[in-house]
Amino acid sequence: MGAPLFDWLSSRAAGVLLHPTSFPGHQGVGTFDRQAERFLDFLQAAGMQYWQLCPLGPTGYGDSPYQCFSAFAGNPYLIDLGDFAQRGLLRADEIAPLQKLDAQRVDYGGLYRLKWPLLRQAYDRYLAAGQPALGDESFAIFKQRQAGWLEPYAQFQALKAAQGGQAWTSWPQRLRVYAQAQGAPERRQLEPSIDAQRFYQYAFAAQWRKVRAAAARRGISIIGDLPIFTAGDSADVWSNPDLFEIDPKSGQPGAVAGVPPDYFSADGQLWGNPLYRWERHAADGFAWWHRRLASCFDLYDVVRIDHFRGFDAYWRIPLPAANARGGKWMPGPGLKFFQSLQQAFPAAKIIAEDLGVITESVTELRRAAGLPGMAILQFAFGGEADNPYLPHNLDPVSVIYSGTHDNDATLGWYATADEKTRDHVRRYLRVGGREVGWDFVRAAYASVSRLAVLPLQDLLSLGSEARFNFPGKPEGNWQWRYTEAQLDALASGSAPYLRDLAGLYGRAAEKPGQG
Repeated sequence: MGAPLFDWLSSRAAGVLLHPTSFPGHQGVGTFDRQAERFLDFLQAAGMQYWQLCPLGPTGYGDSPYQCFSAFAGNPYLIDLGDFAQRGLLRADEIAPLQKLDAQRVDYGGLYRLKWPLLRQAYDRYLAAGQPALGDESFAIFKQRQAGWLEPYAQFQALKAAQGGQAWTSWPQRLRVYAQAQGAPERRQLEPSIDAQRFYQYAFAAQWRKVRAAAARRGISIIGDLPIFTAGDSADVWSNPDLFEIDPKSGQPGAVAGVPPDYFSADGQLWGNPLYRWERHAADGFAWWHRRLASCFDLYDVVRIDHFRGFDAYWRIPLPAANARGGKWMPGPGLKFFQSLQQAFPAAKIIAEDLGVITESVTELRRAAGLPGMAILQFAFGGEADNPYLPHNLDPVSVIYSGTHDNDATLGWYATADEKTRDHVRRYLRVGGREVGWDFVRAAYASVSRLAVLPLQDLLSLGSEARFNFPGKPEGNWQWRYTEAQLDALASGSAPYLRDLAGLYGRAAEKPGQG
């Protein structure tokens, strides 16, 4: 085997997994307001060098950031309306109804009802104010620079709203084909709503750049998340149907993506995403994927590609299907895909999510690409000494987590684990199990994996009440939020300990003011 395509994870470090919707605040959901900087202050004080988050795209039914209306756009719910108030685009009394939403959980229904009218109000006033720049670039320049994805996305969202939120496959036939929709009367009539969607993306980008700059000032790199598949009801599939395995007239797929039975589900997971026509992508040098990665690297320092094994082989589930059991492995694009990425992005920093059913060919592909894989401590216990997730079996070029967004918080996991597993934890870590969350933190820091990432829930010593997502459960996910008091207590009580722990295990960032 020759030299790996990428080779970026060369030093030891630590970070925290936290999605921005979990920030505290009084807008019904975490936003890009001062709470983002307060969280970054904690990371810096704790000697952390990374902040990992879930995808930032606009969510649809089920509120999952892994089922977005666009692979390029940002989620308008994350826009800080307080910034609009400071600019005179909204009044405090207009924003006040958001404060009545639950501050402990994200109320997506309430956000849908209250925030969209406020965003439109801000847009109308922005036009009346002469469209002043919100950041380093003007609205006009932003629209020009991002037109490739912004135009189909803005039209998709405006048409979708006009069609009562229906999936694009249920729209009138003249609107189902992107090229034909350009000449439809609905398209012309909706121009104000389309431009409003462009504005929301402009505001999102301007605010996110400030957050990213604040992270950079503190020496913190941001790890973004790229789902391998796109949602069927998305601007991507609507405007590029030839790139997906769907019927060109109806837009309906004959088969969809998922995974076979695994740790999370005895029936597998029937994701429902349309599959790629990989031969079409390969024919133009994976141009759409290059645009997608370029967009990601405009937002993040590092990109975690979810479901990496799908590039080696993906689980194709013919429809109709009640579950994922009837699927079949099909070959993915393989190393040629990553060779094309290396040519386009030679300095790219990419993490491969290689969990689940992993074959030797998947491992060979990851190693040839030179990408660090993932290890989950919660998967390590209850079996034998050869479990690949046990710390003594890990590859140094990897990222270790106590758990991910799909896992229970470690305290919740331990409380519901069988006694054999709990006994294995206690004997392996040589602990009593009274503070197993922090035991896992120390185990992650001590491991040979060069990057250790801990969910904030584990640092806060929270249990199952703080679980972020339960795979296979269609509703009630993605809602957890922490409080200002919880972060304050963590920063004052544990940040010095975490910094010491980082120093002890060679993961320390430079102290503020050094360098």
